[in-house]
Amino acid sequence: MRRSVVIASVLLALAGSVAARPAAAPALPERMADTGGGTQLITAEAPAKGSTTGTVTWWNMRRGVWVKGGSTPARFGAKGLTEGTSRKQGTDTTPTGLYDLPYAFGNKAAPAGTSYPYRRVNSRSWWCQDNAARAYNRWVEPRPADCRAGESERLAAYPTQYARALVIGFNYERPVRGRGAGIFLHVNGRGATAGCVSVPAAAMDRILDWADPVRRPHIAIGTRSGPTAITRY
Repeated sequence: MRRSVVIASVLLALAGSVAARPAAAPALPERMADTGGGTQLITAEAPAKGSTTGTVTWWNMRRGVWVKGGSTPARFGAKGLTEGTSRKQGTDTTPTGLYDLPYAFGNKAAPAGTSYPYRRVNSRSWWCQDNAARAYNRWVEPRPADCRAGESERLAAYPTQYARALVIGFNYERPVRGRGAGIFLHVNGRGATAGCVSVPAAAMDRILDWADPVRRPHIAIGTRSGPTAITRY
């Protein structure tokens, strides 16, 4: 009899500890205001606005639930992050917000398994960042006369960073002059970026293998909390 009472007491205690255990927090995409409407999502989260490092995670929607596909350390702008709608060009800040991913590109061939639209860099490939140019914030090939070389990026000049990359649709659909151009998810260089998000080369390959244009992936960039919290986008 006493043994039964002891066992019953232990079971009750275990049940109480389980009941008292807090429920797991919802996955990050579940807490966001918007995820872009697709079934794939990349989140690039930094601890604070002044951070130059953080985490990139890619997610899949499965049966109505967001499931983590993978995660990697990430780098941000040398001056941290700033609200995308008010960002200024040349500030070395990564714009926060929710953006589409128009296409991928690279100095190297696309990894095996890549289904995303992929454009190969050659010696005439430039990204126009000249505010006075008609092709502002666009890939140009060759570089037009009104797009000054000193105000643009020759993509082949960055064989490491642009080995493989995804275009982030910041200020892309209807470019606002002076807000910024050439914001990508690309391979790590030596340190912080000039405003892009960067990840290790192996992680970039995994992301390109994972990304499916049919599933309309987006990228959300933001901080853990505050006015630029990733959950606001």
